[in-house]
Amino acid sequence: MTEPDPRPAFSDDFRAQLDRLFVWRRDVRHFRTDPVDPAVLDGLLATACLAPSVGLSEPWRFMRVDSPARRAAVRAEFARCNADALAARTEEDAARYATLKLAGLDRAPHHVAVFCDADPAQGRGLGRLTMPQTTVWSAVMAVHTFWLAATAAGLGVGWVSILDPQQIARIVDADPRWTFLAYLCVGYAQDPSDSPELERRGWERRDPARRAWIVR
Repeated sequence: MTEPDPRPAFSDDFRAQLDRLFVWRRDVRHFRTDPVDPAVLDGLLATACLAPSVGLSEPWRFMRVDSPARRAAVRAEFARCNADALAARTEEDAARYATLKLAGLDRAPHHVAVFCDADPAQGRGLGRLTMPQTTVWSAVMAVHTFWLAATAAGLGVGWVSILDPQQIARIVDADPRWTFLAYLCVGYAQDPSDSPELERRGWERRDPARRAWIVR
């Protein structure tokens, strides 16, 4: 007698909804200020921890940054780094760059700093001998899983990358063994959209070549 297949059967409707989730997973820069239920935030973290990780090492470290003083310090660090980024642009490019709102730090009700323990004891080094950077990749997978879960919950996430990793680690008092990966703004999007803001603002557009296999 054939054993029943324990895997769930995903319907065509579910797959279509999943595709919609991927489309609506956007980098949000404009937030409402009303907070998210703490239970929802806890659920997002639990879902993020379902991400795959090399050797089951679970190297991600999610840190909520609730302190107003620490948030203000992060905001100041962003302003400093953003000024440097603007100065590095050509004159024509700088004018366009200056019009972009590149952070949701001022209005997003929740801030999350994500770190990676690049050499955790958990997992006992399995799968890392020739590619030790797989712990960082695993942590990035957790960020993406968190992002998808937030989108499914009706929330927006913005990834702020114009920051100095060492300064952010100092500001949030992170374990010195950890590597800073991402500073996430989390909350309800002010103007939800299914297209990237940078595309809508004319900064960049998608490349059709990225939608084709490279065959060897």
